[in-house]
Amino acid sequence: MELQTFKSQVLPVKDKLFRIALNMMRSVEEAEDILQDVMVKLWDKRAQWVEYRNLEAFAVTITKNLCLDRLKSKRMKGHFDIQEMELDSGAVSPYQRIELDDSVKTMVRVFEQLPDQQRLLITLRDVEGYSYEEIAEQTGLEVNNIRVGISRARKKAKEDYLKIANYEQQ
Repeated sequence: MELQTFKSQVLPVKDKLFRIALNMMRSVEEAEDILQDVMVKLWDKRAQWVEYRNLEAFAVTITKNLCLDRLKSKRMKGHFDIQEMELDSGAVSPYQRIELDDSVKTMVRVFEQLPDQQRLLITLRDVEGYSYEEIAEQTGLEVNNIRVGISRARKKAKEDYLKIANYEQQ
């Protein structure tokens, strides 16, 4: 029964967990390591699965916590890699592509400067498409706090992006 539950409830969300880890860690290798650790932790805690109302929310929480622990560890050691993003579209001119690449890189830099919790909330809401209630269940925050956090993150990202974009145009 445990193996069947693992296959039916945990394995279908592994791609979602990977995207969360990738978004937080910004490294495919580290995201894969985190995902592997999450799967091992979930399997080791299989006797406690009945205590959790939503196994997916529990998995997201484990993923988030492992990522935050690893990020904290990297910051303490002074290591922090920034992975470049590339926009892949053949439908634009080379000039437009350069502009789009610059915009994406600027937005990634702005996004990376957000506090970890705000970045996580934006990822869960805008990238993964979770409802506020689902995010509350996964993070333990109240819905109003989530709304405020996302609003502040979006506002800060917009302000910082516009500062950079306006400065580069002058």
